[in-house]
Amino acid sequence: MTAGVGARMTGRIGPNAIIRVAEVLPARVGSDATRRLFDRAGLARYLGAPPQAMVDEAEVRALHGALREALGAPAAREVARAAGQRTADYLLAHRIPRPVQRLLRLLPAPLAARVLLAAIGRNAWTFVGSGRFSARAGRPCVLQIAGNPLCRGVQADTPGCDFYAGTFERLFRVLVHRGAQVLETQCEACGDAACRFEIRW
Repeated sequence: MTAGVGARMTGRIGPNAIIRVAEVLPARVGSDATRRLFDRAGLARYLGAPPQAMVDEAEVRALHGALREALGAPAAREVARAAGQRTADYLLAHRIPRPVQRLLRLLPAPLAARVLLAAIGRNAWTFVGSGRFSARAGRPCVLQIAGNPLCRGVQADTPGCDFYAGTFERLFRVLVHRGAQVLETQCEACGDAACRFEIRW
């Protein structure tokens, strides 16, 4: 199952990628440091008025770059993963209908995974921007983002797409199997052809 990028929204990403980082940061670094970090990314305006619509993927890339610069890679990854988990919580509360959630929980995990992957694929345009998303059900389930806009121009020794990993993991733990774990095994920032996430339970 492969989902292309919506033509109308190419290069844009849902605002959760910014809003949830703003929620996570103050408890970890304080309000002043949060404002300085958002200012470094050129996004201080969003602290007073969170974005209500899709944002330019360059803004999300700038914010995650500022996280790495200000906090260092390990702490930035923790923040990004926590923001991803909060994004999943938002989707569960506001975007995925309750009857659908109940149905997924009743299905055997392999079938629930197929249904969830199909739904993620249909909505990939909201989180991959100009990238390309694909997924394959199985053991493990494999999700890939090629041309990942958050990795553009980034060089790293270890995979660092924790915002995505945190989102996928929370969704799978709630809707497919409580023991689901997501591991990013390849990353474009490390020189790989695509960012690859494996989901096991």
